[in-house]
Amino acid sequence: MNAPSTSLPGGTWALGDLTVTRFGYGAMQLAGPWVMGPPADHEGALAVLREAAHLGITHIDTSDAYGPRITNVLIREALRPYSESLLIATKVGANRDAQGGWPTARRPEDLRKQVHENLESLGVEVLDLVNMRMGDAEGPQPASLAEPFEALVELQQEGLIRHLGVSNATEEQVAEAQSIAPIVCVQNMYNLAHRHDDELIDRLAADGVAYVPFFPLGGFTPLQSSALSAVAARLGTTPMSVALAWLLQRSPNILLIPGTSSTAHLRENIAGAGLSLSADDLTQLDVIG
Repeated sequence: MNAPSTSLPGGTWALGDLTVTRFGYGAMQLAGPWVMGPPADHEGALAVLREAAHLGITHIDTSDAYGPRITNVLIREALRPYSESLLIATKVGANRDAQGGWPTARRPEDLRKQVHENLESLGVEVLDLVNMRMGDAEGPQPASLAEPFEALVELQQEGLIRHLGVSNATEEQVAEAQSIAPIVCVQNMYNLAHRHDDELIDRLAADGVAYVPFFPLGGFTPLQSSALSAVAARLGTTPMSVALAWLLQRSPNILLIPGTSSTAHLRENIAGAGLSLSADDLTQLDVIG
């Protein structure tokens, strides 16, 4: 089902009927500080997106809440007309307030509005993949997702969404979503230091469902570990490179979406993710989680 790639580390993965590179790009950092407002360097932001496409990345993650509307408009400006091989994933379920908060917005009418806003800002007639964002800024929270997820299924049946996923979700919510309609991915926080979803990742891999870790490098609090630094020093690379390579080797269904606003950093991330970690490296890194 999943063929190797000759240009990007990790090869490819099939998200439903769409095949994407396992190394993708997360657009959140293209917005201003704390994901609010426009970027300081508009042309630089466009250059990063174009470089990602040039390097063969076919999975870009975004949301109309980033900015808000900033990253979607940048993607449209940089990449439209879109390549047939490009998958743009977005998410719904939260808005932004004037203080930069992420208030939940999961009523069916909220979700319909957000889907149409994403369609407009990206300049497309159908969204490739929409993730239903659950929980809150503190992380996943126990609650039924039936009503909001069924609202997205209805929009999918109307032809506005191609594939569905869930984000910031508990294992029980993932199972509930799967009982309602097929999902192609789960997008949760996960990295070397935050491995609470280990069992979920393995179950999803068996089901052929992708797992897309957000904050793969720690997010606003970058990963720090003596074991991580030791492995990086032995390999003559950076701790962040080791962290990305570990994720790709952790499971074949893991898709990376590290973000950056720099073309040089984008290339560094790709090179780092291509590192081959030995069994001894992996054993040493296991103590972090």
